[in-house]
This record gives sequence, C-alpha cells and structure tokens, in this order.
Amino acid sequence: MVSALYDFKQPILNVYGVSGLVADKRVFEHLTLDIEIIPIDSITPYSNESIKSYSKRLSAVIDASKDFALIGVSFGGLIATEINQILNAKKVILISSAQTKSELRLIYKWVGNSRILKLIPASLLNPPKFVAKYIMGAHNSKLFFEILDDTNLCFVKWALQEFTTWKNTNQSTKVIKINGTKDKLIPPKGNTRMKLIEGGEHFMIVDRANEISEIINFELKNT
Repeated sequence: MVSALYDFKQPILNVYGVSGLVADKRVFEHLTLDIEIIPIDSITPYSNESIKSYSKRLSAVIDASKDFALIGVSFGGLIATEINQILNAKKVILISSAQTKSELRLIYKWVGNSRILKLIPASLLNPPKFVAKYIMGAHNSKLFFEILDDTNLCFVKWALQEFTTWKNTNQSTKVIKINGTKDKLIPPKGNTRMKLIEGGEHFMIVDRANEISEIINFELKNT
C-alpha cells in the first residue's frame, strides 16, 4: 500500500537519517513519520580524515539512482550537508544543526584554530553525565545515558575537531533547519530557512519528537 504521503504520480523518496555525536539511530525511533527513515550507521574515520572525505565514504550506502532526502541531527547535519553537495538530495532537513560555518558559535572556530583538541586524549572527552545532560538539554535521561554509554570517544574527538574547523559556506535552497530556541550548543542563527521549536534544546529530536515529526512530514510531502 502506498503511503498517504505520496500519490501515484510522484516518485517515492528514500529518506536517510544521519545521527550526531551523542545521538545514534535510536533517536529516529521517536519520530512518527509517514515514511520510514533509513538510518546510516557511522563508520570509523581514518586518521586525520576530513569531514568531506568521511561524508563521501558514508554516502556509498545511498541509492542515488532514485530520489532521496536526508535528515541530519547535530553533527550529522554537517555530514548531511556535505553529502548533499556530493549526491544532490531532493531535500535536506537539519535538526539542531547548521548548514554553514557562520551558523555556528564563534567560540567553536577559536577552539578549532587553537588545535587544543589534538592534544586532549579521547578518554578525557567524557564529561560527568549530569553535565552532559544539562548541556544537551535532555529530558529523556534513560535514553540519553544509554546513548552516552555507547558513544565511541575516539569518534567524538575526531568529530569535534571537524566540527570546530568546518569550512562550509555553500548554501542550498533545498535545506531547511529545525532549531530549538533554547539550544545551548547550536542556537538558531543564519539565513537558512528555519522552523523554530519554542523552548527546544539540543536533544529535542527525542523530547519534542511530535512537533518535529509534523514539520518533517510537511516538508517531505512538499518536496
């Protein structure tokens, strides 16, 4: 049976989900969408690999022979943005994320330029859980702590370095952001078309899943 999201004159989209650092594919399970998301599992980055190279390797799982959309969460939004420049998605939906470097806090650029992350052992990039919970604004503590326990700190170190040195300035009209007004990590800013979740924080894909699902369903329907 064809989903109500589409009629017989429209091609059916594949929708791929790219998760972030402290947000693996389990966060997509809280969305109630009219079409199934295909989560893309993270892969191990090579030593000193750029986000562009990593995104190209990750994009190999995408069937580019048919129309597709991307949903990127947090750092996964940066990767989705890079993949879009390689494969040209029909639509890119970024959640708690950014499309260009100018949409990120200036302090991240300072951290990236300082190269301090290169000197910090991966084992130290594991803050106390109550601190991480506050920064992420996570209300679903059980899921958040489970994901935190499963997080690969070596991947975190690589991703933080790429996040703070991201150079992208290219913008696409196919991109829409869903940002929370109380996000401490990536507050809403920039010229990318954006939908705001009032009071939403960085972990809102879980905590405000119903509101986010409504926006995603609308955007996919109108792709």
